[in-house]
Amino acid sequence: MNQTDRTPPLQTKLPSVGTTIFTVMSTLAAEKGAVNLGQGFPDFNPDGKLLEGVTQAMASGHNQYPPMTGVPVLRAAIAAKIEALYGRKYDAASEITITAGATQAIITAVLAVVRPGDEAIVLEPCYDSYVPAIELSGGTVVRVPLTPGSFRPDFDKIAAALSPRTRLVVVNSPHNPSGTVWTREEMLRLQELLAPTDAFVISDEVYEHMVFDGQQHWSAARFAGLAARSMIVSSFGKTYHVTGWKVGYVAAPAVLTTEFRKVHQFNVFTVNTPMQYGLASYMESAQPYLQLPAFYQRKRDQFRAGLEHTRFRLLPSEGTYFQCVDISAVSDLPEAEFCLWLTEEHGVAAIPISAFYGDGTDQRVVRFCFAKKDETLQLALERLAKL
Repeated sequence: MNQTDRTPPLQTKLPSVGTTIFTVMSTLAAEKGAVNLGQGFPDFNPDGKLLEGVTQAMASGHNQYPPMTGVPVLRAAIAAKIEALYGRKYDAASEITITAGATQAIITAVLAVVRPGDEAIVLEPCYDSYVPAIELSGGTVVRVPLTPGSFRPDFDKIAAALSPRTRLVVVNSPHNPSGTVWTREEMLRLQELLAPTDAFVISDEVYEHMVFDGQQHWSAARFAGLAARSMIVSSFGKTYHVTGWKVGYVAAPAVLTTEFRKVHQFNVFTVNTPMQYGLASYMESAQPYLQLPAFYQRKRDQFRAGLEHTRFRLLPSEGTYFQCVDISAVSDLPEAEFCLWLTEEHGVAAIPISAFYGDGTDQRVVRFCFAKKDETLQLALERLAKL
């Protein structure tokens, strides 16, 4: 090679990061013709009225840059929704920001508050974007395990992890991957723990409208002490079955939003204009998200009923569109190897829970996604029943 053509040596900022498990399993599922219950996205279409709203927005000329913070009508609709559901009033102009999906919202929030040398607590198992975002910010990741089996928060361990250097705590309810939903008492306990600290909170609430069996979603917005220090993240992709649109939002106090927007304007600047107008129009009715618990609970119940005829042991699914199962009676393989075997040999893709732990903790548990057509779930169940 000519010396002038040499690529300089590169020291990676993320040495422990490779291709995400979601991409790996979805690619393998496509190669093997497997039913993909791994990556969390629906295989059915969104409401035609939402699509019509986007089409109308494009036809009406909404095709250029919107405001950096998001179109005002959408921010106003979000503020009204949060106030109606959770009783907290956010100023649409200074406290609501439209993002290019929840993952962008999370890394922007981390970069806005975490400085080199700061500590940031994550509760494992956790969504795989949290840790890389903290590492890119120069922060130190402090991993606190959720209670094995139930995946409920262990507040003694959280309290022990707090230090004068704690700058951020990332919480997620309803929880991916376990489907656990935090209770009011747990949110109050978190508020109590953090009250004497200077720690901020990222409250990942992308599954806020998927809570089952009559439970409530206890948003951080409901608690004054948490809301004052929290950046609350949600996702239109999850709520309206349009994950490919990559549109989400962050609600936060004005002082936090100011810092968030400083980063936001330089890592994404702004978000798809016609989608924003289409979403704003669709939000004129609350019914699409108010009916979501019943919509997904029916799918959950159908899927769980089918799994009762298999050797998997069902874990609780209180929210989200995920169902975790214990594989101990099915196979002796480690979780990751089991998911490869299940996809390649039996035509159903799942995600190992070990992928959500930094050290690969293996509890013999895998995650299925039931945000699928009834016929998709039925085909998967037929294959799983043969194990």
